[in-house]
Amino acid sequence: MRSRFEPDRQLTARMLVTMFLLGLLYVAFVAALIVLLKSVVLVVLIAAGLLGAQYWYSDRIALYAMHGRLVTREEAPQLHGVIDRLCAAADMPKPRVAISRMDLPNAFATGRNADHAVVCVTTGLQRRLEPAELEGVLAHELSHVAHRDVAVITIASFLGVIAGLIVRFAFYSQLFGGRNRDQNTAAALALVMGVSALVYAISFLLIRALSRYRELAADRAGAMLTARPSALASALTKVTGDIARIPTQDLRTAQAFNAFFFTPALGPGTTVANLFSTHPSLERRLEALAEISAELGETA
Repeated sequence: MRSRFEPDRQLTARMLVTMFLLGLLYVAFVAALIVLLKSVVLVVLIAAGLLGAQYWYSDRIALYAMHGRLVTREEAPQLHGVIDRLCAAADMPKPRVAISRMDLPNAFATGRNADHAVVCVTTGLQRRLEPAELEGVLAHELSHVAHRDVAVITIASFLGVIAGLIVRFAFYSQLFGGRNRDQNTAAALALVMGVSALVYAISFLLIRALSRYRELAADRAGAMLTARPSALASALTKVTGDIARIPTQDLRTAQAFNAFFFTPALGPGTTVANLFSTHPSLERRLEALAEISAELGETA
């Protein structure tokens, strides 16, 4: 798919490198599981099944988790209208449109390719933003679809998901079934748990490094499309401030999808080091948008 969104060769290169490294890690991970569990068929079937589910149903899973549903033009005429205009300006296929009935002010794009993409906004975001600010956020999300990084981050996150599941399974298996196993079985489970934990840690760091850059790339692409980086900066500032006032329980529900969000669902006291964050800091994003504003000669 070609669009008028400005190509980002650095993003493309980073996606290729991340997928290559995760691919190597995935092959080594599967090989280690086969050696430890001594069952080629079982490991391959489970890995292939989970990867297929992650790839084919990622949009449905994300919408279900975020209480979102697809909406027609009649149900959300203003939202469809903005996306129609942006897609026409970007010369790209229109994704499906969804609304999440959550007060958490956020938006995300998901889907395995442009033909199966979904852009979802929460009612909390719609209620808080001015039309120009909402347009900036939607341009940001559409750029994720155009640059194909939504599909890449979906596939990339799979390895971390399966490694995390295996760590939990091995842990509870040891915890509740340890008395009925011999030492060799217990040692094998411990090795599986250790390998899985290592794979999870490496994939965690690789995905977050890619995620931080793709957010800056989407900010730039969205701002260039609308030619109003100040509107996107205003939306970022407003949303980040409001998220701090969202109840912790609601934030925990959304945090599993942080890598897909416009801004991370982090409340007070949950600030993490830049190395572990899915998004650049607000200050870094605002600084980049200010540079774009100067580049475009934008006036208030």
